[in-house]
Amino acid sequence: MYRHATTLCLCCLLAGCGASETAVTAAAVAKGQAEQAKQAQQQMQQIQQQLDAANAQAEARQQTLEAAASQ
Repeated sequence: MYRHATTLCLCCLLAGCGASETAVTAAAVAKGQAEQAKQAQQQMQQIQQQLDAANAQAEARQQTLEAAASQ
């Protein structure tokens, strides 16, 4: 009986270690994914700013060309 109880306790301990390792791994993966999402959001904002600047520059050129053509 003692042998079975020892085996059972050992199995429970090992199962507990695996569960905590899985939880730690899942937390690390989630943190990494959150960081990637934050970086992607920052990149998207930078690209949008660059597009806005390019559009403003193109509009200014168009206005300059129209002004020169009307003279």
